[in-house]
Amino acid sequence: MHKFLRAAGFQGCRTRREEEGLQSILLQRAVKTEKLVVPDDTTYVEYRCELAPGMGISLMGEEGAEGDFHLDHYFPYLDGENVSSQEECTVQRHTERETYAGMLDEYKVGISLIFYVSNPLDYRIRKERKEAYQVRSVNLSGFSVEGKILLPIQKTARQIEMAKVASINRNSLLEAAKHGDEDAMESLTIEDIDLYSKVSRRLTKEDVYSIIESCFMPYGVECDQYSIIGEIKGIRELTNQITKEGVYDLTIECNDILFNIGINKVDLLGEPKVGRRFKGQIWMMGRLNFQG
Repeated sequence: MHKFLRAAGFQGCRTRREEEGLQSILLQRAVKTEKLVVPDDTTYVEYRCELAPGMGISLMGEEGAEGDFHLDHYFPYLDGENVSSQEECTVQRHTERETYAGMLDEYKVGISLIFYVSNPLDYRIRKERKEAYQVRSVNLSGFSVEGKILLPIQKTARQIEMAKVASINRNSLLEAAKHGDEDAMESLTIEDIDLYSKVSRRLTKEDVYSIIESCFMPYGVECDQYSIIGEIKGIRELTNQITKEGVYDLTIECNDILFNIGINKVDLLGEPKVGRRFKGQIWMMGRLNFQG
């Protein structure tokens, strides 16, 4: 069973029998969105069952000669509203099935950002037909099964402006260091040493969440899961049309990257409001936008 199914409003689905029953219901309501016939006459299809605007379940599998569908796997999806990154993106197929991982060389985060591709058949179709499949941008989104709301860090207008300038300068240094600029590497090293020293001194008197405004770190052993703290920029309340469970669709800004997070209302501790912060572990996915 998919771990993040409950984040899309299926917290009551816990057993294999309940999962099979749910799959049957989803297929009855789903609409075929993509179809690909490969040279060995295998036909891959994708069905999508929309549960709320921009949120649903994608069911992937093979279609037989008589039109019968054989489910291979499924996953919940949440369409991100914003372009999160325009950095170079590498796409690679997973070993065991027709699913793909994307990797963004996103220096704002400080790591190679790996995510689950939410429109894999679209990418495969373009590649098979020799169409343009170079990635122009990515709309990131994700699901969480446990989250907390943190209060914002109070800042003056001057502090906010200084933080924006510092972020722009740091991104410029990171870009230069990426291309081998030794002076930029040295400046970044000195900056990190100074930052570590300042944080160490403040931790003796302050709470860690009053110092760290946002963070983006890998979580666990799976490469597309992260632990984040980010500012809430927007809130949508969705309702799963099958279970009638409530889901929050939060627009989050974390390390200057904008993306959406879906979480079941019962799994979120605290009241979300614009300006407050979200803290939790997320499964990151992304929709690829292609050139041409």
